[in-house]
Amino acid sequence: MTAGIAIFIGALYYSNVLTALPTDSIEKEASINEVTITSTVGSKRKVAGKGRTASIEEHLLQLNNVAMVKRGAYAWEPVVNNMSTERLSTTIDGMKIFYACTDKMDPVTSYVESGNLQRVRLDSGLDGNPQATGNIGGSIDLKLRKSGFDAAPQEFNLTTGYEANGHLQVYGADAAFSSQTFYANFGAFYRDADNYRAGGHQDVPFSKFHKVNSFLNLGFRPAPNHIVEGTVIFDRATDVGYPALNMDVSDATGLITSLSYRREQLAGLFYRWETKVYYNHITHNMDDSTRPDVIIHMDMPGKSSTAGLYSLLEGSRGKHQYQLNFDCYYNTLFADMTMYVEGAKPMYMLTWPDVGTFNSGLSLSDNIRLSDTHSIHLSAKGSWQQQRINSDEGYHALEIFFPGVERSKRTFMGRVSVSYAWQKNGWRLAAGTGYGNRAPSVTESFGYFLNNAFDRYDYIGNPHLKNESAVELNTSASWQNDVIDTRLEVNAFFFHNYIIGTPDNRLSAMTIGAPGVKVYQNLKHAKIVNTAFTFSVTPLSWLRWDNKVSYSYGKESTGAHLPLIAPFTYLTALKLFHQNWEGELGGELVGKQSNYSNKYGESLTPGYAVWHISAGYQFNIHTVVANIHVGVDNLFDRYYSTYSDWNHIPQKGRNIYANLSVKL
Repeated sequence: MTAGIAIFIGALYYSNVLTALPTDSIEKEASINEVTITSTVGSKRKVAGKGRTASIEEHLLQLNNVAMVKRGAYAWEPVVNNMSTERLSTTIDGMKIFYACTDKMDPVTSYVESGNLQRVRLDSGLDGNPQATGNIGGSIDLKLRKSGFDAAPQEFNLTTGYEANGHLQVYGADAAFSSQTFYANFGAFYRDADNYRAGGHQDVPFSKFHKVNSFLNLGFRPAPNHIVEGTVIFDRATDVGYPALNMDVSDATGLITSLSYRREQLAGLFYRWETKVYYNHITHNMDDSTRPDVIIHMDMPGKSSTAGLYSLLEGSRGKHQYQLNFDCYYNTLFADMTMYVEGAKPMYMLTWPDVGTFNSGLSLSDNIRLSDTHSIHLSAKGSWQQQRINSDEGYHALEIFFPGVERSKRTFMGRVSVSYAWQKNGWRLAAGTGYGNRAPSVTESFGYFLNNAFDRYDYIGNPHLKNESAVELNTSASWQNDVIDTRLEVNAFFFHNYIIGTPDNRLSAMTIGAPGVKVYQNLKHAKIVNTAFTFSVTPLSWLRWDNKVSYSYGKESTGAHLPLIAPFTYLTALKLFHQNWEGELGGELVGKQSNYSNKYGESLTPGYAVWHISAGYQFNIHTVVANIHVGVDNLFDRYYSTYSDWNHIPQKGRNIYANLSVKL
């Protein structure tokens, strides 16, 4: 509780000190990455590529420090700074949402669509957004596209796209209406894909999917500076194949709702106040009924429900720009499994024993512009959490392996970070540090005989786990002028009580073919180091050459390499702009993953090089604005897998695509 009291006292300190400072607006200097989803040709000198027909995952890959774990063609799992879901915080407009699949086949990002997304914000490391909790690796917030007040009275968008590899079809339509007191935008997106082909025209079975997403955003301004907004998202994916796993998904459905009140242009300490309440419900049904030669058929449904709220105050005084945020949520996770043995009664088991999690937190951040060249960013958050096993059956099953285990557990989590930046004459130097911890996830604490197709082990949670903590160090140096833009950045994370599954030879596996059982344990320490160098040159107004080189390294206390750590990677792209035309020729060159981890089920991944080419054109006809793009991915039809492809499933071979978006 000491850290929570310190944060509260800090908030009171700012309330008393900053009231005496004059109002001023300053620019945040923290390390923030954003990618805009809706863009037109030539805007921000960025090639739109597939534009709004691109998946959310493809947009996320434009961000620094982001990679993807792929188990098929659908619902890739985001990885930030070589850390996946347990060490990240992913929100939609600040709303906490939790996946409903024990195999992480439905990350939060899979329940939104490009047609309803304005931009994606990434905060690297422990400097998370106000609603983020447990974000050792970073936090991602998906900002929804809302038409807002005083925009065009009406607007209509149509989108269609086609990819030859897998016969992926994309159709979307949305409309927006706006006035001084009311706005509404709504629409629907549909994706349909067959199995895709890897390089060399090799079919990848069980990689098809179907998805529909619809959304509604409403806004009402009953009086000047008083705004009420509401959001409803419905997303449903069916017949989703996962070639890297033993099972597919018959249905994944998400309902996401929110209602918020916002007060603008406040007088005094804060100039803006927003409060939002939200509720979301996710259902996810895994089954293997379409797989051939299955010895024992099984169903594995899961459910996740979350209700929460946050209240955010923003203000500025003199050299300070600050935020104070309170948030809380209650989430329940339930998953079970039924195995059907021919000639015998079905066998039933709880895999997530209906775990309820209540979390509440208070965060404070301040951007201090000391001068035109010097700035400091401070951020801190403290959260209290309680988890309880609601199912008697699930509690007694865990009690077999952990006699005397308590039914509920309480913990406190906190993070604090500070960074300094100096900038002058095109140079910018920055350095920062932070400390934070996270509570074990529901799977890590209470999971029960969950099979991991990556290393094939069955996993059991450990309710006695300690919180995992980490110290982050980061630094960067950049320089730019009208022609050159270059940046070098390094970050390092030093973990204490690192959580990972380790074999327990006393236990017998339940899954046929599994080599054994792993139980989640705390390792004494671990470390992850990430480096990246980017270099862009614009020798002519119509030509830009982008380059990025990155390398990462991770080890744990026994000396073993950590799994899913990216190897040496070089990205390059030559981009051309001329009036309403744009084009790009680029490549991804990746070295072999020589530092792979046998201990955690990895094997050597060969290096590869893949190339792509694309072109786009924007044309206007009266009030109609249209964008058309064509391109080829994996130009030379290379057969390859990346280090993060589950079980080395091959990626798509040559893929020709075309898309058209029309704005009325």
